[in-house]
Amino acid sequence: MDLLETLVGKGLRREPLSRAEALAVLETSDDELLDVVAAAGKVRRHWFGRRVKLNYLVNLKSGLCPEDCSYCSQRLGSEAGVLTYTWLKPDEAAAAAEAGVAGGAKRLCLVASGRGPTDRDVERVAGIIDAIKERDEDVEICACLGLLSGAQAGRLREVGVDAYSHNLNTAEAAYADICTTHEFGDRVDTVRQTKAAGLSACSGLIAGMGEGDADLVDVVFALRDLDVDSVPVNFLIPFDGTPMAEKWALTPQRCLRILAMVRFVCPDVEVRLAGGREIHLRTLQPLALHVVNSIFLGDYLTSEGQAGKADLDMIADAGFEVEGAATATLPEHRRRSKAPVSDAAPDREDIGDDGDARPAQLPGPARTDLVAVRRRGAGTNLPPNA
Repeated sequence: MDLLETLVGKGLRREPLSRAEALAVLETSDDELLDVVAAAGKVRRHWFGRRVKLNYLVNLKSGLCPEDCSYCSQRLGSEAGVLTYTWLKPDEAAAAAEAGVAGGAKRLCLVASGRGPTDRDVERVAGIIDAIKERDEDVEICACLGLLSGAQAGRLREVGVDAYSHNLNTAEAAYADICTTHEFGDRVDTVRQTKAAGLSACSGLIAGMGEGDADLVDVVFALRDLDVDSVPVNFLIPFDGTPMAEKWALTPQRCLRILAMVRFVCPDVEVRLAGGREIHLRTLQPLALHVVNSIFLGDYLTSEGQAGKADLDMIADAGFEVEGAATATLPEHRRRSKAPVSDAAPDREDIGDDGDARPAQLPGPARTDLVAVRRRGAGTNLPPNA
């Protein structure tokens, strides 16, 4: 396909895609899917070789969030029945983190539910990081604590945080459809605050919430404009007890096209396969490794993931290798310098008035049996999955 040759060339040269080109990736047919994956794979291998970075989540404070994000099992009014607990003690958090590092994780993602941390919460996290670093001083630390002030971002950098994660989740035009207690701009501001403090910016999206192709392109272009270092791509986990419990809109093929589009738009950025991969990609997960260069190991915040050993076996069987602690994840040019953040609003004129150029493909039967609420690891007496 001429389109794919063009996209590979642009990816290898780091030339920006147009919105029309990004949309065209999402419009490719199932017959073209392997060609799309192979093309994205050329770009992925050029910048990241055959390495797969492993990340491990530690849920420091679970449930009872005052925000109303309709996709979230920890939201205000959630009836999902997820684990709820207040802040883990430093030794509890360090023990949970140690399991992930032992399983091969290079980065620990420390997450707490809530709108955003108080200054006291930031100091709690500082104590937890001290406890983790006593066991493994070289592990990367990423914090995900909600909306953040500049001063708090600076303090996190001082106490050893390497990166901050705060997803945009969906396009600005669609944001009010998924949340009313804060705005898209609040999330953008947090990403900018973390970058200004010298933290590596991690920000991504959730697919499968009823968005159109235009929305997916818009949010990925917004992430490109923010010049984030890592883009986690989540696929909606439709928890019972949340407003999106019945949204089963994804197929494995659709997920692969979304991942490929992200890779082409963000060729030299860490693209991370995140929540929902087991549910929506299912047996096609190994194909996704040809597009992404990073995954989460084991369980997620409130749902169970694939067994950690199965993740490692999948990586090896697909011909990839786990990225070592001494290996830099990002290409040298991204570590050396950063492009300025664009204040320009996304422009949708390349996409067209209707957004989607073809009817959405219908998914197969919903695999509700694959959604399992996490009952092990942090906040419980059972060993974690890593």
